[in-house]
Order: sequence, then C-alpha cells, then structure tokens
Amino acid sequence: MEFDPADADLSLASLFAGWALADELQRRLAAEGFEDSRFSDGVVFQHLVAGPVTISTLAEKLGVTQQAASKTVADLWIRRYVNRQPDPSDARARQVVLTDRGEAIIAAARKHRATLDAELRTALGDKRVEQTRRLLLEVINHLGVTPSLRARTVRPPH
Repeated sequence: MEFDPADADLSLASLFAGWALADELQRRLAAEGFEDSRFSDGVVFQHLVAGPVTISTLAEKLGVTQQAASKTVADLWIRRYVNRQPDPSDARARQVVLTDRGEAIIAAARKHRATLDAELRTALGDKRVEQTRRLLLEVINHLGVTPSLRARTVRPPH
C-alpha cells in the first residue's frame, strides 16, 4: 500500500518537511563548492561558531566519547573545515577551530536558509509560512527542547 503524504500526522509532516529543506540546502551548498559537506557537520559546527573548543569539551557537548569526537574532527580537518591547535591554557589539550572554509560554509548555509525561507514565503504566502514557523516553535517549546536549542546542544534523535 502506497503512503499518501496527505495522511502524514504532524510528527511525520514536520520530519519530512525538515528532510526536504535539509536536502535542498545540501544541494545548494554542493552547487556552491561544498559538495563534500554533510548534514551532520552542522551538529559539530554549532559548537564552534562561538570560538575554539577542546576535543574533550566538544565530545561532552556532542554526547560522545573523546575518541568519537577526535574521529569527527579528523574527518572535518581532512575536508578543511576545521584546524586543531594547541590549547593556550593546557599544553596537553588541543582546540578545534573553524577554518576560513568552515566559516564560509556556515555563511553559505545561513544565506541559503534565508533564501529558501524567502522562496517559501513567496510561493506559499508570508502569513502561512510565519504561522507554520511559529507553530513549530510552539511545538519545540511544548516538548521542552528550547533550552537545548539555546545552549546549542541539539543532537539528532536517538
């Protein structure tokens, strides 16, 4: 039996809309020269926008082991999104910092998200998009996720 998207409940409709928006963002980033970027990179980048963090701090924020965080950082380093540098307060520790390319992908993602928002507002109506945005924010608040959004501790679902 085929699934009719019109039958999707709020949970599935918002999930599928989020996936579609994320896929479109990735497509646009790839067209801009970030073809090696992944959706999951943003989970790490959210912790680096405020400045360098140690691997152990990053691991804690991501809710993973230091080994897993190191592996993720190594992958981002190979793709030239981050650098590792000595921690000025602890010679044994290493900090992770965004490179110019890392800063550029964040700027590009912000630009494309704003463009997508504007396109949706034009196609579907400013009022409807704004009402939907506010409803989704109310759902987020109702489910108690707002503090983790503010603290930038958002992770994909378990």
